[in-house]
Amino acid sequence: MAAGMHNPDTLKVALLPDENAATVIQDNKPLAAYLEDKLGRDIELIVTTDYSSMIEAMRFGRIDVAYFGPASYTIAKDKMKGGDLDIEPFAARLKGGATTYQSVIIANAEAGVASIEDMKGKNLEVAFGDQASTSSHFAPKYTMMLAGIQPGQDYKENFLGAHDAVAVNVQRGNAQVGGLSRPIFERLLSNGKIDADKVVVLGYSADIPQYPWVMRTDMTEELQASIRDAFLDLKKGEAASDGVLNPFKADGFAAITDADYDIIRDIRKNVQGE
Repeated sequence: MAAGMHNPDTLKVALLPDENAATVIQDNKPLAAYLEDKLGRDIELIVTTDYSSMIEAMRFGRIDVAYFGPASYTIAKDKMKGGDLDIEPFAARLKGGATTYQSVIIANAEAGVASIEDMKGKNLEVAFGDQASTSSHFAPKYTMMLAGIQPGQDYKENFLGAHDAVAVNVQRGNAQVGGLSRPIFERLLSNGKIDADKVVVLGYSADIPQYPWVMRTDMTEELQASIRDAFLDLKKGEAASDGVLNPFKADGFAAITDADYDIIRDIRKNVQGE
């Protein structure tokens, strides 16, 4: 990874707007405290209004470290090609020994569909999260395409921004089908925000690489190494780590590289027809 002279007194750390911004900030206060202790500098947590504004904030150097979605990371990386600033992933969420996860496709229990293939020709309303989201857009859409279900032909799409909004709107029947992160969906079930009797699971995507932590490559080599070590040192079961890891439902973070996201580039290419 390249290095430069950027060495800010306050490190700006961005988190994905997957859920309510105030909740995301509150949940990650232990992360800020941990990084302040490890790095010896102030930490400012930032939640942008949507994925696109997070990409632009990173592109123009307004943030230093960010927890991107897999697709939004590759989009940001593409947009920064040839520019003065570049980014690299350095750690990914570790859960159950794996740095991969899945998207889930759900339906309202009264929608009359029991599988993805059942969607054929029904012109259903399908809810997605953000257009730049991996597990709430690209992965579920690609999974439907592999089953012969095409947007515009078999369903109409609506983008609701956040994963939890997708699940809630499918439960209420505002959309018959929706796609979102499987870990987020399972958390919504476990905390009672979604009633398992009101939704059905139609299927899951193939394994996709976990959300990456990404940093600017113009920071000093010492700062980059300190940031990387701080994340890789987190271990579930240790008092200093659990408060940080719990909001991510993670066992820790494992080293990852740009090449691990080539599968995401392939999915984007197929979904967008590029």
